[in-house]
Amino acid sequence: MRLFRAVGAAVREWPARLLFPPACLGCRNLVTAPGTLCTECWPDVRFLEPPWCPVMGTPFEHDMGDGFLSGEAIADPPPFNRARAAVIYGGVTKRMAQGLKFADRTDLAPWMARWMLRAAGELVADADCVVPVPLHHRRFFFRRFNQSAELARAFARLTELDYRPEFLVRRRVTRQQVGLGMREREANVRGAFQVPVKQEASVKDRNIILIDDVYTTGATVKAAVRALRRAGARSADVLTFARVLPGAFASERQDNYIAA
Repeated sequence: MRLFRAVGAAVREWPARLLFPPACLGCRNLVTAPGTLCTECWPDVRFLEPPWCPVMGTPFEHDMGDGFLSGEAIADPPPFNRARAAVIYGGVTKRMAQGLKFADRTDLAPWMARWMLRAAGELVADADCVVPVPLHHRRFFFRRFNQSAELARAFARLTELDYRPEFLVRRRVTRQQVGLGMREREANVRGAFQVPVKQEASVKDRNIILIDDVYTTGATVKAAVRALRRAGARSADVLTFARVLPGAFASERQDNYIAA
């Protein structure tokens, strides 16, 4: 019976495969199955996994023992509980993030969310809901979609967590973070986010996963988390598709497409 079902599914999928053959997520070359990478792109992906800083999620070369924090977490404790990302930003993962954000590749979001789930097990276990980093309504009008919301919606579907985009708004237009230094980024998004008054009661005592596409300096997600915590959220974790490692930020500042 199982064999007949598999054959039936293959027959039903055949017309779609013929008209729309599966393409590599990174380079658009043909592959054997949807949502996969070709043999050239796959070796370029670097997944983030333990051992890592329990707060920042940045990897350690060696297992430093339970509770050992990175210098970043000690020197500048973040407002969020934990940050996690699926992959290191660069190469094929950079192309995927840019494709989603700038080339209308919303078809990538469900597959990127699956990779994010791989890094988010401990976050999902403690969470009540998923909230995307919002766009200002003017920028949303021109872009037509919010890449963080696309990821958050797909992630919420995978985890069966509540998807609550209404919990957070961007109340003023901010400059693009491209080319800004760390302090400039922080100043640019300071006070930019707000929980609407009518949502404060719903946010109170919630355990939230805040979703964004790329974590660079963390300025944007930190500002967003502060707004959630001011409204009474019990906890807030941050989950992104990709992470720019701390030592790589200086070399990435010239990249015209890097996220905040």
